[in-house]
Amino acid sequence: MLLYIDPGTGSMLFTILIGVVSTLFFFLKKVKIKIKFILSGGKTDKQQAERIPYLIFSDSKRYWNVFQPICDEFEKRKIKLEYWTVSEDDPALEKHYSFVECRCIGNLNQAFAKLNMLNAGIVLSTTPGLDVYQWKRSKNTEWYVHILHAAGEAIGYRMFGLDHYDAVLLSGEYQINQIRKLEEMRGLPPKDLRVVGLTYLDAMQKRLEMEKNCMTAGGDSSEKHIFTVLLAPSWGASSILCRYGDRILSGLVKTGYRIIVRPHPQSMISDIKTVDSLRKKYPDNEKFSWNFDNDNFNVLKESDIMISDFSGVIFDYSLIFDRPVIYTDTDFDKSPYDAAWFEGDKPYWTFKTLPSIGIPLKESDFSRLKEVIDRAVSDSGLAEGRRRAREETWMYPGESTKRTVDYLEEKQRELQSDEKSAE
Repeated sequence: MLLYIDPGTGSMLFTILIGVVSTLFFFLKKVKIKIKFILSGGKTDKQQAERIPYLIFSDSKRYWNVFQPICDEFEKRKIKLEYWTVSEDDPALEKHYSFVECRCIGNLNQAFAKLNMLNAGIVLSTTPGLDVYQWKRSKNTEWYVHILHAAGEAIGYRMFGLDHYDAVLLSGEYQINQIRKLEEMRGLPPKDLRVVGLTYLDAMQKRLEMEKNCMTAGGDSSEKHIFTVLLAPSWGASSILCRYGDRILSGLVKTGYRIIVRPHPQSMISDIKTVDSLRKKYPDNEKFSWNFDNDNFNVLKESDIMISDFSGVIFDYSLIFDRPVIYTDTDFDKSPYDAAWFEGDKPYWTFKTLPSIGIPLKESDFSRLKEVIDRAVSDSGLAEGRRRAREETWMYPGESTKRTVDYLEEKQRELQSDEKSAE
């Protein structure tokens, strides 16, 4: 008879095992250092500890658009940095830096095992849930920094997602109030909050400008454009594909427009049965296609309008490409998220902002989607809403990479100064 262990119990046992191993590791390391201290006559070289000054951890290749500008800036400044990823096909692994070392450290469990015993000064990551699930704070790592990977909420993570970070790099001032309110309600020490902007939006804007310049300089624009609708939902039970799947896809096909469906990458893990079922019913053809590219730039650029729900990509599209969006009424369930600690939807910036940059789509509208799409495209008043949203959630455009690395360097100097004072 085989012994069955459910995933939740397995995760708990793994966490306990890592905790025991980590404790033993640090105990033996302390013993080793003490022996060296005695043998050296009371002198010790801290460099022997081989501390990594700066480390970036990425739990998916899809966040390379956030981290590449930062890695490039470290390389430009000739500062040593390590980039650890769990994706074997992360684009970072194809880079040839001199000062930035990029490597794959295995799957998530293997990665967490390494991270939990990490000896580093500063760790930068987009991964929420530090010290909540398998990823534990290492006793030999001084400072954990979270950087946002999308425009929108700082309270849009799964419960307690940012609680145990030391610092959070934000994109807008309104996010400061969201985090401070959570800290107050949960009795947490205040984090170091710094508004730096969004590195990936800066890079996307620069890329778009370069392509426009190439077209102006004589690029080929003779190919006839086909009006294209992009369906780009979030993931989970409240997302479009899980909530409305067949009904909304059927309505889109009937519009006669070219349709592209781009599921959220997490859907390929959490909602895979739903996605597979819909792909079988709606296979690729001349007017309908599914998109799973790691880089979403081209599919966003070739689309004339986007339909989404509460996904952060809705702001990438509207703020960069300055085009209208349609957002579905999915009756968002915020109970698994930090936003659940707030009464009503008032603090949820996304839901306050959506009506100013797009038009709502109700389930009763599915039978007349073409009419709704045409109305959104012709609504000139949405441009002002996009301008305001851009100012609120994407501060310091063009400066985010510099501001991010400036902060990390500043914090490193502060940590080193504190260490010397303690000696």
